[in-house]
Amino acid sequence: MDTLSAAVMLFLIMDPLGNMPIFLSVLRHVDPKRRRKILIRELLFALGIMLLFLYAGEYMLSFLNLRTESVSIAGGIILFLIAIKMIFPSPGGVTGLDAGQEPFLVPLAIPLIAGPSVLAALLLLAHTEPGRMLDWTLALLLSWGISAAILMFSGLFHRLLGERGLVALERLMGMVLVMISVQMFLDGIAAYLAS
Repeated sequence: MDTLSAAVMLFLIMDPLGNMPIFLSVLRHVDPKRRRKILIRELLFALGIMLLFLYAGEYMLSFLNLRTESVSIAGGIILFLIAIKMIFPSPGGVTGLDAGQEPFLVPLAIPLIAGPSVLAALLLLAHTEPGRMLDWTLALLLSWGISAAILMFSGLFHRLLGERGLVALERLMGMVLVMISVQMFLDGIAAYLAS
């Protein structure tokens, strides 16, 4: 796999267009002046975590006696819980935070940007061809940069959709996330049983 193919693969797994409604929903009650700072902070956290997994993920998992399948199963469970809150909203919204409270690390950085699928893909790239770490780093930076640019303009979509459109999109994405989370969970179990 060349660098560009790896970047495209990582970009598709990050799915910034699919995550946009969730980002808008999570940041809806945050002061508009703070949204951009929070978004940049969460994007940087996600990049740091992905780089950490690319370079040290295999060592961390073996140190903790964890398998890559557990990353997929845990991520599926977290996404499922987030999806249920999107479909059946509670007063605290998707994150359980009160209006105006800021999300921190979860769910924006993890698992929405640096999700278990991305982390597993990075582990796989580093494991199969460890001599090409520079290529994998460039691929990660490229895919993250494009995803970050798309998410930074999510406010424009909020103005276009309006509040009702955003609520409808949030519920629809909740349904999609339920399916994705169940698939992640099943993939993790299937990989565990196959090994």
